[in-house]
Order: sequence, then C-alpha cells, then structure tokens
Amino acid sequence: MFLESFYNTILAVIQIILLAGIGYWLVKTNKLDGAGLTTLSHLVVEVTLPVLIFSQLINDFSFSIYPNWWIFPLLSILITTAGLAIGVLTSRCIKGEELKKQFLSLAAFQNSGYLPLALVAALLPKDKADTMFTYLFLFLLGFNLIIWSLGVHILSSRKESKFELGSLFSPPVIATLFSLVLVFFGLSKAVPEFILKPLKMAGDCTVPLAMIIVGGNLAEIHLRQINKWCIFLLLLSRMIIFPAIGFWLITLLKLPELIGLLIVMQLAVPPATSLSVIMRHYKKEDLFISQGIFFGHMLSIITIPLFLSLYFAYFMVK
Repeated sequence: MFLESFYNTILAVIQIILLAGIGYWLVKTNKLDGAGLTTLSHLVVEVTLPVLIFSQLINDFSFSIYPNWWIFPLLSILITTAGLAIGVLTSRCIKGEELKKQFLSLAAFQNSGYLPLALVAALLPKDKADTMFTYLFLFLLGFNLIIWSLGVHILSSRKESKFELGSLFSPPVIATLFSLVLVFFGLSKAVPEFILKPLKMAGDCTVPLAMIIVGGNLAEIHLRQINKWCIFLLLLSRMIIFPAIGFWLITLLKLPELIGLLIVMQLAVPPATSLSVIMRHYKKEDLFISQGIFFGHMLSIITIPLFLSLYFAYFMVK
C-alpha cells in the first residue's frame, strides 16, 4: 500500500517539477527576465489567485457546512509558531544576529500556497480537491496575515522600518474576506453564472503559473559561499524532524483525513519563496535566505512524496 501511494505521489511531484522546470528554463535561457517574473508574480497574486479563491468559496463554501472554518486560520498560526520554536531551538549554535533571524524565518514560514495548490490538484479527485481548496484558502488567510506582519518584522529588523498595515491586506486576503462576507449575508447566490465562469477559467491558470514562478525564482537564486552547517540544521529540523513530529501527533489525535492531509502537506513543503520578496523590498543583505529556499526545495523532492505517501497509505480512505 505504501509503495502504491509513493508511486502516485512521486508522479504528482514530477508533474509539479515539470511545470517548475519550464520557469527555470525560461529564466536560465534569458527568455524570461527578472522584470517578467515579477509581472507574472503580480498576475498570480493580484488576479488569478484572488479570482480562484473567490470562485471556489462562492461555489463551495457555506458557514453551515464549515461551522469550524475559523480553525484553519488558527491552524496556520499554530504551525508557524511551532516552526518558529523549532528554529529558536536549532539556531542557538548559529553565530550572528542577522543570520539567526534569516534562519528563523526559513524555519517558521513554508511555501504554504503554491506547492499545496499544485499537490491538491494533482493528487486528489475533484470532490476531495474542492474541499481541500476551501481548507487551503482559509488556512492562507491566517498565514498571509502572519508572514506579512511577523515575517516582515523578523527580516526587516531596522529601527527606522515602519510596519505597513496595507501589507496585511493582500489581494488573496481581501478576496477571502470578501467571499466570506458575501456567503455570510447570502449574497453569493446572486452572483450570476456568466461572471463566475470566466473567473473560474482565469483562476484555473493559477497552479501552472505559480509553479512556473517558483521555478523561475529558483533559477534566479545566486548561491555564493554555501553555509553548510546552517543548511544542515535547517533541512534536518524544518524538513525532517518537524514534519515527523507533526505526523506522529496526527496519528495520536486521529484527525479527519483531509484536515490531517492539510497539516502534513504544510509541514512537508519547503520554506516560502516570498521570504526573498521581503528581503528585496527591505533591501536586506541575503546571508542565508536564498540558500535555504533553494536547498529546501531540492530536498522536498524526496520529503514531500515520503510524508504524503505515508499519510495516504495509512490514513486516507480509498
């Protein structure tokens, strides 16, 4: 059963790698430059992902069906807090305050949107995928709030830096809140099909575009002198020990299968590529962020199939 699950999961990961490989190739062959990659990122974050969230929640979300919807934003905050705790424990032997902060951010914030979106689309049948997308968008509501507040605070760290309230309300967060308000007041049914259909078509572009962006971001990373000790600590703690502990807790708590899958997925994915965006925005020296993102994504080619295969083999109902 495990081998069958591993085979299916590795096929899904290969599909994702092929999509990311397109972005990697486009950047490495100079067919897509940094400005083009930034434009694609804006397209996904400001257009396709928000309309995907809107169309999905309008069609599939209901407060009566999901009375405990608030658990998912809270869950994202708990996972980030646990990752931060893991980072604090393992960074004690790292010298340099700035290096420690970058290590902490990599340990705390995972690629919670792009990769899980692609994994859900590749691994699950449509009925379960629709439910998982809803879970994921609610999860991202909490995650986006915390990475653009706590994440910015950790990485910017300059006394003259001011907190930007507007950064909390990114287009995906606004789309989620707006959709929830419409559903709450019963206005979601008033949205005509001729509007929802093109929005869904645009939203369906999110996963392939997102993975092309991830591949392009990885191609742009310039690895200088590799900090082997920090890489080892990060990969061991964030990519192996952390998901293993989470997997063990799930076996004890016996959570509903899709909620457990969401947790395992979020624990198994590599550090968030958006951390490099924060570094660029605040013009901070990249001591370790690029290295952590790059090697984390490389290791995830193994860790994602491993942990998801174990979960599918022993917890998912066929």
